[in-house]
Amino acid sequence: MERQVAARALFRPGMGGQIAAHLVFLLICFLCVYPLLLVLGISFSDETSIAIHGFGLIPQKTSSAAYRFVLRESNALIRAYLITIAVTVLGTLTATLTVALYAYPLSRRDFKYRRFFAFIAFFTMLFSGGLVPWYMVCVNVLKLRNNIWALILPYTMNAWYVLIMRTFYKTNVPDSIIESAKMDGAGEYTIFFRIIIHLAKPGIATIALFNTIVYWNDWWLPLMLVNDPAWFNLQYLMYRVQVNIQYLSSMAGSLSGVSADILRRLPSRTAQMAMCILSIGPIVFAYPFFQKYFVKGITIGSLKE
Repeated sequence: MERQVAARALFRPGMGGQIAAHLVFLLICFLCVYPLLLVLGISFSDETSIAIHGFGLIPQKTSSAAYRFVLRESNALIRAYLITIAVTVLGTLTATLTVALYAYPLSRRDFKYRRFFAFIAFFTMLFSGGLVPWYMVCVNVLKLRNNIWALILPYTMNAWYVLIMRTFYKTNVPDSIIESAKMDGAGEYTIFFRIIIHLAKPGIATIALFNTIVYWNDWWLPLMLVNDPAWFNLQYLMYRVQVNIQYLSSMAGSLSGVSADILRRLPSRTAQMAMCILSIGPIVFAYPFFQKYFVKGITIGSLKE
């Protein structure tokens, strides 16, 4: 009798579907984690063993030459890390606040010009002025050249994030709360910073996470607006190291003797993987702070009006 009860508990209705769903999600998790583990294994591999045996999760011959090669200029790497962290923090705060402030009046039915400003944001998603006008405005008008704001301001405004936040406000902030606050004598800034911000935490956290990833992974703005090594961020510094490695490796074929042997022994592919590991570390720790808000924010904020 006890065995029958245990069997019924184990195979109760719907249990098969739950097991299948768990297996599917475990498979998805494995597919997401496996490339990262592969990159980690390659970064600790010997360059010669990779050329012979190919890529593998477990190194055929362990070597830390790639990390020694990447970290040989530790002062530049530390400076690039500090610049990236500063840009990510300041940029995330600035961009998230800008998007939240722009989207809030667009969600208010009593704002007379909401359709006009919504059209301006939507229009930029369809048409662009091009790279040359953008560069001229950044350099000649805004003076964004070799300073920290050159790495922050161009990404401050994002029309897609504005539309997400506008929809989130409209679906999660009742008009009655705003009217009650006005009856109590609260102004627009008081309503926004003391009431709306707290109600819109999931949406704001979602936009903040998007901005954090954009600023941390950015290498294009330094490429366009920075030529002073003192302002290189982490991603752009890694990009330059990778370009130098590829150039030196290509030079090995045209040389002979000791110089060619030295160039051939450079950790080319393993150094690229080591740079990936060094650059993704801190951003991984940002996810736990946004996780509890992220799912709700992305699902509700993506609903149509």
